[in-house]
Amino acid sequence: MSRRELREQIFKYIFRIEFNDREEMPEQEQYFFDALDMEAQERQTAPIRDEDASYISDKSNRIIEKLDEIDGMINSRAKGWTTQRMGKVDLAILRLAVYEIVFDADVPTGVAINEAVELAKKFGQEESSGFVNGVLAKFAAVS
Repeated sequence: MSRRELREQIFKYIFRIEFNDREEMPEQEQYFFDALDMEAQERQTAPIRDEDASYISDKSNRIIEKLDEIDGMINSRAKGWTTQRMGKVDLAILRLAVYEIVFDADVPTGVAINEAVELAKKFGQEESSGFVNGVLAKFAAVS
């Protein structure tokens, strides 16, 4: 998978935290990868490679481990918004991007923001990309 495809899968996985308790996430991870395998079978494509599955799992779990800290950072910079008021898609995108900006030295800040905006265009509402870009711009000014 390309980095963009991996990032999209991570977004889809961490989106599940909004609908499940953290204790349920190992079980949700299994469901997630089972669904990816079924998609591959339906499209008659190769199943997900072990190294891609490992990357998705590892990064997603690191994000979930730091969720409270990431949400605190988002809340402190998103003026007039809290994570409780944000749309679930936008929030999952922001969590992934903030993790990459603050904790993942392998991802340049500009790349994290650009990829987040692209995810927002693909999965969010009409105004999501502008909202995501605006919140993340406050992280770029600090990093």
